[in-house]
Amino acid sequence: MKVRFWGVRGSIPSPGSITQKYGGNTACIELRVGSDNRLVIVDAGSGIRSLGNSIMANDLPKGPIKADIFLSHTHWDHIMGYPFFTPIYIPGTKLKVHGPVSFEEDPLEEVVGGQMKYRYFPVNLGELASDVEYVRLKEDPNIDLGNGLHLATKLLNHPITALGYRFEYDGRVVCTCYDSEPFRNLFVTDPEDPAYDEAMAFEGNEVAIEQNLAIEQFFAGADLLICDAQYTDAEYSTRINWGHTTMEYAIGAANRAGVKKLAMFHHDPDRSDTALDELAEIYCEPGKYGQTEVFFAREGMEIDL
Repeated sequence: MKVRFWGVRGSIPSPGSITQKYGGNTACIELRVGSDNRLVIVDAGSGIRSLGNSIMANDLPKGPIKADIFLSHTHWDHIMGYPFFTPIYIPGTKLKVHGPVSFEEDPLEEVVGGQMKYRYFPVNLGELASDVEYVRLKEDPNIDLGNGLHLATKLLNHPITALGYRFEYDGRVVCTCYDSEPFRNLFVTDPEDPAYDEAMAFEGNEVAIEQNLAIEQFFAGADLLICDAQYTDAEYSTRINWGHTTMEYAIGAANRAGVKKLAMFHHDPDRSDTALDELAEIYCEPGKYGQTEVFFAREGMEIDL
């Protein structure tokens, strides 16, 4: 498997002179799998526009485009690039768009394609020339994608339904774990608080530990883990319940799980290249945090597994 990052930013695109090194586009990851160069895309943030242009230049001359798109969730920064993904306008293109949705009455097609209505966009979803199939996903430990590629999905902790993905092929594993926040005890834990209930506080703590362990088991032993690391511990106290993880927690979890490479991902839109370089000096020193190789994901970065 080969991995290329086309968008690594969180929340909103942040183009400009201070984000040129790491990139300002929102989430989009390209996987190429096997000898046939099978195309798998994770998320359709603004970075998918450039990926689409690359596909048009390099894949289309070899024949019709065929790809699977897996959406971690349907927050706008992870789907906003979809209308600008040129292959969806090309006859002969076959796409499968996979992902979770949070509202039972709304199909994935409506949630993702709803942004392609005339009130928002000049091209309507029904006018696309490609063949697009929408596949709704839930948590599932074993999905056979064919030709030796296997997938497991894991529910994460985010304000809407979000899934982590574990792709396995020929003994190699790539995992995504974003957007996600560590589970924590939601019950009152201060014995002096009138609302304190000892049994509930104990149970809440046990559940949080159990769920965090389940996520670590999900990406255990991965060759590459692409993980939410939007904040530092110092920043997190004012961002609790926003659905994102700290760098310190991501590194600790990856170490405990025996991850070989950790790509810290979903950079805060206000985080400049200089700030990320300074953080890299703290967190990415080889061996400082165990055997896991730690780095900040960067647009254009390629990893061959």
